[in-house]
Amino acid sequence: MRFITFEHAGFSRAGVVTTRGQDEDAVDYVVDGAHPLRPAVLQGLQPTMFDWVGYGLQALACGLSSQAIDDQCLIPLSVVTILAPLPNPGKIVGAAFNYRDGLLQTKRTPPTAPVIFIKSASTIIGPEGRIRINPSNQVTYEAELAVVIGKQALKIKRSEVADYISGYTIFNDVSVTNYVKHDGGFVRGKNQKTSGPMGPWILSAEAIVDPHDLAITLDADGVRLQDSSTSQMLFRIDALIEYISAQMPLEPGDIIATGTPAGVAANHEPPAWLVPGMSLSIGIEKLGVLHNKVEREHNHV
Repeated sequence: MRFITFEHAGFSRAGVVTTRGQDEDAVDYVVDGAHPLRPAVLQGLQPTMFDWVGYGLQALACGLSSQAIDDQCLIPLSVVTILAPLPNPGKIVGAAFNYRDGLLQTKRTPPTAPVIFIKSASTIIGPEGRIRINPSNQVTYEAELAVVIGKQALKIKRSEVADYISGYTIFNDVSVTNYVKHDGGFVRGKNQKTSGPMGPWILSAEAIVDPHDLAITLDADGVRLQDSSTSQMLFRIDALIEYISAQMPLEPGDIIATGTPAGVAANHEPPAWLVPGMSLSIGIEKLGVLHNKVEREHNHV
């Protein structure tokens, strides 16, 4: 089930995308999570994705699939603005050097343990949000499968990880490569404003049987720059979360960005650095497509 945060009639709230009709007559609607006649399973919750994730998206999906939805709760998807599905995650934990094809492309020795970094929640933008860059920097896209944590996790075993996953979404770990190289670390290069596009929705975990068997692509102005599969992950999601939860507590609404495959900007000839005016599209099988455009930072002319 597709869970979104959207704006309509002047305020934002959480909702669920549902389809009415079939084939060419199918129309997508949003179940308004703030409507007085919303389904019973939503009645006791605040209409925010943070609250819904804490309750459990799989539990909500199960409840919604068994309850009638009043037509008065429905808004055509075409008339709402889709925002980042989780606009206020507690933190984003990224994994670097986590795709075999990327390591092979750069001739980098695979790490013996996950390499992780923290990305600020203030970097988040939603679908169609603008990635603002200083064109004098070397800025790359990074298409990633992101995991949404559903409950507190501390020092959990690999075999338990599935119980802590609420859902999945698409993430673009936009990075300033020259900052990373200059600093010898990730903090500045990963934490520029608008460097965390996410969306268009969170797919509840039960909807993906195997998150390690999904096609993942990135196109820039219609040109395919990344084309891989999540099967190329070096450390799978269970290994990542086991490792991360041994380093720090994870909380409901935290995001795990699981790394990016081969084809980042530096590895094209010539390099495919982001430039103002560029349009990016990340597609992950079953999760849809995340679209964003690139523009110049307002304080650079």
